[in-house]
Amino acid sequence: MRISFRVTGQVQGVGYRWFVKETAAIHHLSGWVRNVTDGSVEGEAQGPVPELDGFLKYLKTGHAGAGVDKMETQELMNSEAEEKKFYIKASV
Repeated sequence: MRISFRVTGQVQGVGYRWFVKETAAIHHLSGWVRNVTDGSVEGEAQGPVPELDGFLKYLKTGHAGAGVDKMETQELMNSEAEEKKFYIKASV
């Protein structure tokens, strides 16, 4: 399964993208994450449903320096990604 996610709150300037990348590696997911000019963090992740569920749970609560106000997720119709690992993209 492949999902997109957007996290809002205090998620920039606290190492949140690196936390997302490390969490994705623990859950054996591929995809990407980046900062957005509106102060949010967005990305895509792909892997088995149980691993994605665990990943999303950690994104909401696992980073001590971040303050997640809201997380939006959406299943993507394009289930096969080009990414074979998880990386940090340039900000937009």
